Amino acid sequence: MALYRKRPVQIEAHQWHQNGDHPEDGPAEREGKVVRYFRRPEPEYAGRTEHALCGRIWHDHGWIDTLEGGHTVCPGDWIVTGVQSERYPVKPDIFAATYEPVHV
Repeated sequence: MALYRKRPVQIEAHQWHQNGDHPEDGPAEREGKVVRYFRRPEPEYAGRTEHALCGRIWHDHGWIDTLEGGHTVCPGDWIVTGVQSERYPVKPDIFAATYEPVHV
C-alpha cells in the first residue's frame, strides 16, 4: 500500500457562528455573500426542529455553495478558503486535527 502526506499549504479560515460572521458577508441583518441563510421548505427543517449532528435548531444554520454542491453550515464550523479560492465548511474537530495557525 502506498502512503501519502498532505502537502503543507496555507489556507484562510474563519469560524462561523451566525449570519455576518464571515468577513465578506457584510452585516448580520442581510444575507451573506459567502454563507447564506439556511432555507429548506421540507417540514423536518421548520420551526424549532434540531439538527441531529449539532443539536442546534435549523434556523441557526447557514448554507454555502461549494464545488461539490451546497452544504449546511453549523454554528461553530470553520469556513475554509482553499488553494483555488473555493470555500467549504469544516467541522471544528476536523479543523483542529488538520490545521494549525501560521505565525508570520
